[in-house]
Amino acid sequence: MRKGLLIVISGPSGTGKGTVCEVVRRKNPDIAYSVSATTRAARPGEQDGVNYYFHTKEEFVAMINNGELLEWANVYGNYYGTPLKHIEEQRSKGIDIILEIDTQGAMNVKEKCPDGLFIFLVPPSLDELKKRLCGRGTEDDESLKRRLGSAIAEIEIGRQYRYVVVNKTVDIAAEEITNIIEAERHRTDLNIEILDKLKNRKEIL
Repeated sequence: MRKGLLIVISGPSGTGKGTVCEVVRRKNPDIAYSVSATTRAARPGEQDGVNYYFHTKEEFVAMINNGELLEWANVYGNYYGTPLKHIEEQRSKGIDIILEIDTQGAMNVKEKCPDGLFIFLVPPSLDELKKRLCGRGTEDDESLKRRLGSAIAEIEIGRQYRYVVVNKTVDIAAEEITNIIEAERHRTDLNIEILDKLKNRKEIL
Protein backbone atom coordinates (compact mmCIF):
# COMPACT_ATOMS: atom_id res chain seq x y z
CA MET A 1 0.00 0.00 0.00
CA ARG A 2 1.44 3.35 -1.03
CA LYS A 3 1.81 6.13 1.50
CA GLY A 4 -0.88 8.78 1.24
CA LEU A 5 -0.07 12.01 -0.58
CA LEU A 6 0.42 15.18 1.43
CA ILE A 7 -1.18 17.76 -0.89
CA VAL A 8 -0.08 21.26 0.05
CA ILE A 9 -2.09 24.09 -1.50
CA SER A 10 -1.19 27.69 -0.85
CA GLY A 11 -0.98 31.11 -2.45
CA PRO A 12 -1.39 34.82 -1.69
CA SER A 13 -4.17 35.92 0.65
CA GLY A 14 -7.39 36.46 -1.30
CA THR A 15 -6.56 33.97 -4.03
CA GLY A 16 -9.47 31.73 -3.08
CA LYS A 17 -7.60 28.80 -1.54
CA GLY A 18 -10.39 27.86 0.85
CA THR A 19 -13.14 27.90 -1.77
CA VAL A 20 -11.09 25.96 -4.32
CA CYS A 21 -10.06 23.36 -1.73
CA GLU A 22 -13.69 22.91 -0.74
CA VAL A 23 -14.64 22.08 -4.34
CA VAL A 24 -11.62 19.76 -4.72
CA ARG A 25 -12.77 17.87 -1.65
CA ARG A 26 -16.30 17.55 -3.04
CA LYS A 27 -14.89 16.14 -6.26
CA ASN A 28 -12.62 13.78 -4.28
CA PRO A 29 -14.47 12.61 -1.16
CA ASP A 30 -11.73 10.05 -0.49
CA ILE A 31 -9.24 12.83 0.26
CA ALA A 32 -8.93 13.84 3.91
CA TYR A 33 -8.57 17.45 5.02
CA SER A 34 -6.09 18.85 7.50
CA VAL A 35 -7.77 21.39 9.75
CA SER A 36 -5.29 24.06 10.83
CA ALA A 37 -5.01 25.60 14.28
CA THR A 38 -5.03 29.37 14.71
CA THR A 39 -5.24 32.13 17.28
CA ARG A 40 -7.23 34.50 15.06
CA ALA A 41 -10.88 35.15 15.76
CA ALA A 42 -13.45 33.09 13.87
CA ARG A 43 -15.10 34.81 10.92
CA PRO A 44 -18.88 34.69 10.49
CA GLY A 45 -20.00 31.15 9.66
CA GLU A 46 -16.71 29.47 10.66
CA GLN A 47 -16.89 26.56 13.09
CA ASP A 48 -14.30 25.27 15.53
CA GLY A 49 -12.91 21.93 14.35
CA VAL A 50 -14.37 22.37 10.86
CA ASN A 51 -12.71 25.48 9.40
CA TYR A 52 -10.00 25.83 12.05
CA TYR A 53 -9.17 24.78 15.57
CA PHE A 54 -9.40 28.12 17.39
CA HIS A 55 -6.99 28.52 20.31
CA THR A 56 -5.76 31.18 22.67
CA LYS A 57 -2.16 32.30 22.28
CA GLU A 58 -1.23 30.43 25.47
CA GLU A 59 -2.75 27.20 24.17
CA PHE A 60 -0.96 27.57 20.85
CA VAL A 61 2.43 28.17 22.47
CA ALA A 62 1.92 25.01 24.52
CA MET A 63 1.29 23.05 21.30
CA ILE A 64 4.55 24.40 19.87
CA ASN A 65 6.50 23.46 22.99
CA ASN A 66 4.99 19.95 23.02
CA GLY A 67 5.98 19.29 19.40
CA GLU A 68 2.37 18.85 18.31
CA LEU A 69 2.66 20.90 15.11
CA LEU A 70 4.10 19.99 11.71
CA GLU A 71 4.64 23.69 11.08
CA TRP A 72 3.57 27.01 12.51
CA ALA A 73 3.92 30.67 11.68
CA ASN A 74 2.96 34.13 12.87
CA VAL A 75 0.94 35.79 10.08
CA TYR A 76 -0.28 39.37 10.51
CA GLY A 77 -0.07 39.02 14.29
CA ASN A 78 -1.90 35.68 14.55
CA TYR A 79 -0.48 32.18 14.93
CA TYR A 80 -1.33 29.44 12.43
CA GLY A 81 -0.17 25.84 12.56
CA THR A 82 -0.74 22.30 11.37
CA PRO A 83 -1.51 19.55 13.92
CA LEU A 84 0.85 16.67 13.16
CA LYS A 85 -0.92 13.61 14.55
CA HIS A 86 -3.89 13.57 12.17
CA ILE A 87 -1.68 13.92 9.08
CA GLU A 88 0.60 11.05 10.11
CA GLU A 89 -2.35 8.77 10.86
CA GLN A 90 -4.03 9.40 7.50
CA ARG A 91 -0.90 9.02 5.37
CA SER A 92 0.11 5.79 7.11
CA LYS A 93 -3.24 4.33 6.03
CA GLY A 94 -2.65 5.29 2.39
CA ILE A 95 -5.12 8.17 2.59
CA ASP A 96 -4.30 11.38 0.71
CA ILE A 97 -4.71 14.57 2.74
CA ILE A 98 -5.00 18.23 1.72
CA LEU A 99 -3.18 20.91 3.67
CA GLU A 100 -4.26 24.49 2.87
CA ILE A 101 -1.71 26.93 4.32
CA ASP A 102 0.18 30.14 3.60
CA THR A 103 3.49 30.14 1.76
CA GLN A 104 5.58 30.56 4.90
CA GLY A 105 4.05 27.45 6.41
CA ALA A 106 4.36 25.55 3.14
CA MET A 107 8.11 26.16 2.99
CA ASN A 108 8.44 24.84 6.54
CA VAL A 109 6.47 21.72 5.56
CA LYS A 110 8.67 21.26 2.50
CA GLU A 111 11.76 21.02 4.71
CA LYS A 112 10.18 18.24 6.79
CA CYS A 113 8.15 16.53 4.04
CA PRO A 114 9.98 16.98 0.71
CA ASP A 115 7.79 14.19 -0.72
CA GLY A 116 4.73 16.45 -0.50
CA LEU A 117 2.75 17.58 -3.54
CA PHE A 118 3.10 21.38 -3.54
CA ILE A 119 0.55 23.35 -5.60
CA PHE A 120 0.63 27.15 -5.82
CA LEU A 121 -2.69 28.88 -6.49
CA VAL A 122 -2.52 32.37 -8.02
CA PRO A 123 -5.07 34.97 -9.17
CA PRO A 124 -5.36 35.90 -12.86
CA SER A 125 -3.85 39.32 -12.05
CA LEU A 126 -3.01 41.62 -9.14
CA ASP A 127 -5.96 43.81 -10.14
CA GLU A 128 -8.27 40.82 -9.70
CA LEU A 129 -6.63 40.00 -6.36
CA LYS A 130 -7.23 43.57 -5.15
CA LYS A 131 -10.86 43.30 -6.25
CA ARG A 132 -11.32 40.05 -4.32
CA LEU A 133 -9.71 41.45 -1.16
CA CYS A 134 -11.90 44.55 -1.32
CA GLY A 135 -14.94 42.33 -1.82
CA ARG A 136 -14.37 40.73 1.57
CA GLY A 137 -15.24 43.97 3.29
CA THR A 138 -12.77 43.16 6.07
CA GLU A 139 -9.73 45.14 4.90
CA ASP A 140 -9.00 48.81 5.62
CA ASP A 141 -6.66 50.75 3.31
CA GLU A 142 -3.55 49.97 5.38
CA SER A 143 -4.37 46.27 5.62
CA LEU A 144 -5.15 46.09 1.90
CA LYS A 145 -1.82 47.71 0.99
CA ARG A 146 0.06 45.31 3.30
CA ARG A 147 -1.64 42.23 1.85
CA LEU A 148 -1.00 43.27 -1.77
CA GLY A 149 2.65 43.92 -0.93
CA SER A 150 2.90 40.50 0.69
CA ALA A 151 1.24 38.90 -2.35
CA ILE A 152 3.98 40.17 -4.64
CA ALA A 153 6.64 38.68 -2.35
CA GLU A 154 4.72 35.38 -2.10
CA ILE A 155 4.43 35.08 -5.88
CA GLU A 156 8.24 34.84 -6.01
CA ILE A 157 8.10 31.97 -3.50
CA GLY A 158 5.76 30.20 -5.94
CA ARG A 159 8.82 29.22 -7.97
CA GLN A 160 9.58 26.60 -5.31
CA TYR A 161 6.29 24.72 -5.84
CA ARG A 162 5.93 21.77 -8.21
CA TYR A 163 2.76 23.09 -9.86
CA VAL A 164 1.10 26.47 -10.45
CA VAL A 165 -2.66 26.78 -10.99
CA VAL A 166 -4.37 30.04 -12.00
CA ASN A 167 -7.71 30.54 -10.27
CA LYS A 168 -9.65 31.97 -13.23
CA THR A 169 -12.80 30.30 -11.92
CA VAL A 170 -13.22 28.04 -8.91
CA ASP A 171 -14.50 25.07 -10.92
CA ILE A 172 -11.67 25.20 -13.48
CA ALA A 173 -8.99 25.55 -10.78
CA ALA A 174 -10.49 22.66 -8.78
CA GLU A 175 -10.59 20.45 -11.88
CA GLU A 176 -6.96 21.21 -12.71
CA ILE A 177 -5.86 20.41 -9.15
CA THR A 178 -7.88 17.17 -9.25
CA ASN A 179 -6.08 16.17 -12.46
CA ILE A 180 -2.70 16.89 -10.86
CA ILE A 181 -3.57 14.75 -7.84
CA GLU A 182 -4.70 11.86 -10.03
CA ALA A 183 -1.48 11.99 -12.03
CA GLU A 184 0.62 12.03 -8.85
CA ARG A 185 -1.15 8.92 -7.57
CA HIS A 186 0.29 7.03 -10.54
CA ARG A 187 3.90 8.14 -10.14
CA THR A 188 6.27 5.22 -10.57
CA ASP A 189 8.18 5.87 -7.35
CA LEU A 190 4.94 5.66 -5.36
CA ASN A 191 3.87 2.40 -6.96
CA ILE A 192 7.05 0.31 -7.09
CA GLU A 193 5.32 -2.51 -5.19
CA ILE A 194 2.95 -3.02 -8.14
CA LEU A 195 5.88 -3.61 -10.48
CA ASP A 196 7.65 -5.82 -7.95
CA LYS A 197 4.54 -7.94 -7.45
CA LEU A 198 4.14 -8.50 -11.19
CA LYS A 199 7.84 -9.19 -11.71
CA ASN A 200 7.91 -11.83 -8.98
CA ARG A 201 5.12 -13.95 -10.48
CA LYS A 202 7.69 -16.28 -12.02
CA GLU A 203 5.53 -19.39 -11.54
CA ILE A 204 3.58 -18.60 -14.69
CA LEU A 205 6.69 -19.06 -16.89
